[in-house]
Amino acid sequence: MEKTITVRELLKKKGKILGLKVICGKDSLDRKISVSELNRPGLAIAGYLEKFRSERIQIIGKGEYSYCSSETPAKIKKNLSGMLAFPDIPCVIVTGGVKSSKVLIEICKKFKLPLLETNLETSVFIRDLTIFLDDNLAPMTTLHGVLVNVYGLGVLIQGDPGIGKSECAIELLKRGHILISDDIVEVKRRMGQILIGRSPETIKKFMEVRGIGIIDVELLFGIGAIMDQSVIEMQVYLQSAANMDMSKYDRTGLEENQVTILGTQVPSLKIPVTPGRNLAVLIEIASLNQRLKNQGYFAVKKLNEEILKRMKAK
Repeated sequence: MEKTITVRELLKKKGKILGLKVICGKDSLDRKISVSELNRPGLAIAGYLEKFRSERIQIIGKGEYSYCSSETPAKIKKNLSGMLAFPDIPCVIVTGGVKSSKVLIEICKKFKLPLLETNLETSVFIRDLTIFLDDNLAPMTTLHGVLVNVYGLGVLIQGDPGIGKSECAIELLKRGHILISDDIVEVKRRMGQILIGRSPETIKKFMEVRGIGIIDVELLFGIGAIMDQSVIEMQVYLQSAANMDMSKYDRTGLEENQVTILGTQVPSLKIPVTPGRNLAVLIEIASLNQRLKNQGYFAVKKLNEEILKRMKAK
């Protein structure tokens, strides 16, 4: 389902910070904003409407305003009428402290389109508004698992029910790593296909441990043991090895498995759980190894190259 916010919600949440004020169209503030990208309609104002991105908020800065001042009012009125007639335009925002022209106000009133102004410079305004919209409109899902930050790497621990995900996370906490969320992880996909995981506000800093109950991680381990959010860079799936053929597990690391989350590929690793295995240490090693892979170093490929080199030498 597509996420949207209205112009009214934008004003309520960010209006004061962005210095926004409504010039006209107060009765149309329930128009929906569905994309985080903004549009500077220089070509559209000049009359070129092919591939015009009408679904975006339209930003009129000093450059666009300067062009409008250099053309005849009749031509600008004609071009603006063609541009602002699109029914899916959320709103028009004039930036840089520029005052909206009479023609622009007239056309916005004609099409019942919200017209806003801000004193912020165009580049600053676009940056801040894009960040806000990206956060509010980003695709989102919830996953069952534990998200921890291990050596600066966001690791999503998932696995069979009762396999010991929370217990593994507690051991990682004891070893100095950081908890983001236990049991439920909210995931957003930000620009650049980056996955950000965080905890639902109601269960933030709490963990459920079978046999003990609910614990407060912040009080037990200190404020440094929790983090609001983290980029998800690896998934570890804990799988019971009981009645499983252990020969099916990759022992070299040549297989690079991935899991898809919100359309984004994330490196994935399956770890068989058997008595006596220190899962926390294994996840630490996996995290360090993944960091090396992120830097372009693959130990198994290096070993393979060395073996082939020696074979050729013989």
